[in-house]
Amino acid sequence: MSQYNVAIVGATGLVGESLTSLLEDREFPISSLIPIASERSQNKHVQFKGENIKIQVLNDFNFTGVDFAFFSAGALVSEQFAPIAAKSGAIVIDNTSQFRYEDDIPLVVPEVNPDALMKYSTTNIIANPNCSTIQMLVALNPIHQEATIKKINVATYQAISGAGRKTLDIFNQQLISDEYPNSDDPMLFAHNVIPQIGEFDEDGNSIEEMKMLWETQKIFNDQEIRVNATA
Repeated sequence: MSQYNVAIVGATGLVGESLTSLLEDREFPISSLIPIASERSQNKHVQFKGENIKIQVLNDFNFTGVDFAFFSAGALVSEQFAPIAAKSGAIVIDNTSQFRYEDDIPLVVPEVNPDALMKYSTTNIIANPNCSTIQMLVALNPIHQEATIKKINVATYQAISGAGRKTLDIFNQQLISDEYPNSDDPMLFAHNVIPQIGEFDEDGNSIEEMKMLWETQKIFNDQEIRVNATA
């Protein structure tokens, strides 16, 4: 069986940690795991198959020889470094929103549109959809194949962890604190539901809600389907 050199950009973040665990749990054939992060993490290590692996600093890293590079460090990082990794020969799997709407980059849910992967070689980049879109389309795809769906009404209730480690730390601190912020404080996460993810556009839709429309249309290859989302 072939063995692969796999890099994880954003290895010290919540998503990066989950990716590392999944690769180990599923016994993906890895020759070398390369955890990559910013200079803030340069003296840190990650655990993989019983080994302590030192973090590589992204600004200094050469992607030559990497087979697969997972990016989960935010859209700005992907914008700058994913094309560099791709041009070095790595197949980039990007977990941010940076490349989702580019025509020459496939946006893939393996259970829904695996054939779209055939387009990856144009750029060597594969985009990963929003988490809510993935779950929704895995459930709806069998129906869509049998009887074309014209409109989807959906409400999502998402975990605070989606906002990243810093916000999750604030949430955990609030949970154990005896003093909660004022109920009008937008940073009150504990015991709370916040009816907004991302900024609102001029029509009153949040960016999270629009993602579900744009991504559904691209993955289903159907520009006519409508998505009325509340996120």
